[in-house]
Amino acid sequence: MSTFYDHQSIEKKWQAYWRETRPFRADRDPAKPKYYVLDMFPYPSGAGLHVGHPKGYIATDILSRYKRMCGFNVLHPMGWDAFGLPAEQYAIETGTHPRETTRRNIQNFKRQFQALGMDYDWSREIDTTDPAYVRWTQWIFRKLYERGLAYLAEAPVNWCPALGTVLANEEVIDGKSERGGHPVVRVPMRQWMLRITAYADRLIDDLALVDWPESIKRMQREWVGRSEGARIFFQIEDGTAGSREATQAIEVFTTRSDTVFGATYLVLAPEHAAVSAITTPDRRADVEAYVEDASRRSERVRVADLGEKTGVFTGAFASHPVTGQPLPIWIADYVLATYGTGAIMAVPAHDTRDYAFAKRFGLPIVTVVSGGDPATGAFVGEGTNVNSGFLNGLATPDAKQRMNDWLAEHGKGGKTIQYKLRDWLFSRQRYWGEPFPVLHCEDGTIQLVPEADLPVLLPELEDFRPSGECEPPLARVREWIEVTDPETGQRALRDTNTMPQWAGSCWYYLRFCDPHNDQEPWSTDAERYWMPVDLYVGGAEHAVLHLLYARFWHKVMYDLGLVHTPEPFQKLLNPGMILGHSYRYFDNNVSDDPSFPVRVYPASDVRVDAETPLHRETGEELKARWVASTDVRWQDGTPMHPTLEGLVLTEVTEKMSKSRGNVVNPDEIIAEYGADAMRLYEMFMGPLDKGAPWSSESIPGVVRFLQRAFRLVRGGTEHDGSVASLIDGQGTPNQARLTARTIQGVTQDLEAMRLNTAIAKLMVMARDLTKDGPVPRASAEAFVLLLSPFAPHLAEELWEGMGHTTGLAHQAWPTCDPALAVPEELTIPLQINGKLRSTMQVSADAGEDDILERARNDARMQEWLKGATPRRVIYVEKKLVNFVV
Repeated sequence: MSTFYDHQSIEKKWQAYWRETRPFRADRDPAKPKYYVLDMFPYPSGAGLHVGHPKGYIATDILSRYKRMCGFNVLHPMGWDAFGLPAEQYAIETGTHPRETTRRNIQNFKRQFQALGMDYDWSREIDTTDPAYVRWTQWIFRKLYERGLAYLAEAPVNWCPALGTVLANEEVIDGKSERGGHPVVRVPMRQWMLRITAYADRLIDDLALVDWPESIKRMQREWVGRSEGARIFFQIEDGTAGSREATQAIEVFTTRSDTVFGATYLVLAPEHAAVSAITTPDRRADVEAYVEDASRRSERVRVADLGEKTGVFTGAFASHPVTGQPLPIWIADYVLATYGTGAIMAVPAHDTRDYAFAKRFGLPIVTVVSGGDPATGAFVGEGTNVNSGFLNGLATPDAKQRMNDWLAEHGKGGKTIQYKLRDWLFSRQRYWGEPFPVLHCEDGTIQLVPEADLPVLLPELEDFRPSGECEPPLARVREWIEVTDPETGQRALRDTNTMPQWAGSCWYYLRFCDPHNDQEPWSTDAERYWMPVDLYVGGAEHAVLHLLYARFWHKVMYDLGLVHTPEPFQKLLNPGMILGHSYRYFDNNVSDDPSFPVRVYPASDVRVDAETPLHRETGEELKARWVASTDVRWQDGTPMHPTLEGLVLTEVTEKMSKSRGNVVNPDEIIAEYGADAMRLYEMFMGPLDKGAPWSSESIPGVVRFLQRAFRLVRGGTEHDGSVASLIDGQGTPNQARLTARTIQGVTQDLEAMRLNTAIAKLMVMARDLTKDGPVPRASAEAFVLLLSPFAPHLAEELWEGMGHTTGLAHQAWPTCDPALAVPEELTIPLQINGKLRSTMQVSADAGEDDILERARNDARMQEWLKGATPRRVIYVEKKLVNFVV
């Protein structure tokens, strides 16, 4: 690199300056407008950051620096979502207490953030495992319990004996845990639940209040899954069930009550509470075997399964609510206990899954809506009812209404609204989480731990290993469990479950408003000044669970009068993913499963041949041969047999992860190129919300821009760093116009989060400013101010070198004369039938007639037109001319 630009010394210098002077500290100031920008809480893993992680963090850093220079009082905090299963698993594997692991990981993450020059207000740093934070998480749980929103219930859960905990549906893949690939079974277990369903309508309706990507709103609406329909009761027929207790009705929910006459059988989820009671003795063995098998498959897999339908007849029958006809009751895993009522009326003529099931088991198919042919498949559209008694001849909407009224009149159901959303299972059978602030008293009651006794802290525990039974590690600490209720004096037991990792991240944005308050989780004044979060940035993978849970807690706080906004996050941005390079081998002769590839890591060991490393920029077919046998493994981590050396590998781009062996360490990039170069490169890769593959080979181009910027301001010949190359004043008219256009363009791009195009404008200014003469000081200062959010270390160094004694954090953002920002000439694309055929330069004040006349007379356009007369001319004012011929 240039002898003038030593990125290592410059970056260390200014990072030390920021730590000492704390220019990014945020204090309430009623005289200033506030701007609260927040990154989604990171989990501090042992692996640290890879280059894919900082993209969103760099973007918020740029925007917060920009807003601060525009006069906003900016809150940009950082903290750690530090409870959770990964830390506990690491403790089990290494014998290291998760508290120690968490502490080390946080130190490493913080070091990496500071090395990138982030402008976080570290005085507000929080850690969800800190007792001062746990206290208020437990305080919020008390509020939920007091409002009847937290309760104990037995629920079917995904139990992983190896991990010793319950897993969410999203954490189970093909019947195995996402982490570790351990077997998972469905078992009933008494769990803490949060009544998120009480807020289902508001979670949908209030999406209209926020500025979020429509795709994220759609995902949340679909997750809540509000459906208008009807509930219908099917009475179990006397004498057909296996138990005398099985006399209740089976309740189903349907959005197509107009098709009730087409119901030919019922299907219950294998986990349905009535299954055991209704199963007849001769069918019990088959039913129990099927239930056991279904317990090993996650709901996600069951829903997605496109294979042949499976199921078992229970031996019981139910009466059709209208005709009285007996309908056989089956169980099948395509029906879920967590959706609707866990039971369906099967109408195979008008539902594709029911049709497939009926064909598989030879069950009747009766058409009740005109428009389909049972021989060719289910007709799922609307039409006119047939074979439907008093509904015959009615159109679908009218038939629904008539059927709903009939059901209500006869006490057999009626119109209702159903939700896909289930109450939130809030218990985890692990050690490293927040204890529940409750006591289970000997008289069977539950008492809350008094507020004065919070926080309830975890006991010291050396053995974190799960027992393999449905018993949490805390159950082994009898001296911690057995207590006396201070309110009643009864003997009591603490709850041995802990809260999920989601708990701490549901409210951290509020604690950032007032992190050192030891009297309340946040003060009214702080919340009213800082909230809502103006910009929330994080991955789209959190589109549902974290955002939904945080919104739920916030609405509870809103109802309690503890916050003044109904929504916590006003604007949401999901950065696109930075992808890594992996190398795979597919061969059915080596592996029976073609989707089970060899993975190669690190990438440096992939070569074209034994002597030549692979270079991605050659434009050749991206294949290479493996030469380092110790670095090649099957997807599950098993070393590949050395005799397979020399197989042809295929390069793919995919999500960066340690397990894929395709991560790039930002520490190495910063050491070689500098933090400013890495910041600029990640923002210059493309639009912020789009993904792109990482390419270290492209970073030198950004470095050359930074070198040019250094020379532009400091001069290329002055070794002492003097500013002799700058001249006073505004410079030439062209320089003044270029400066004004850059100020205007970069400002507009920052407001629209078009960070890649803002950088491009800075590159143009650095390239063109000297074409008209020496660099004027006014332009140089404007350039450094514009550069400072993107490359803060270099900008601070240049600013100081220009004689300024105060840093850039609170300097005013540059402005320009709008008249100077208007270009003297415009480039107009000329098209024929939408295809670019020529361009022309016109004066900025040229009128439409003049532009069209010049377009017709353009030499290249005349060549393409070949004398043809356009039948239509499309003119976009001073932007485009298109001849349609």
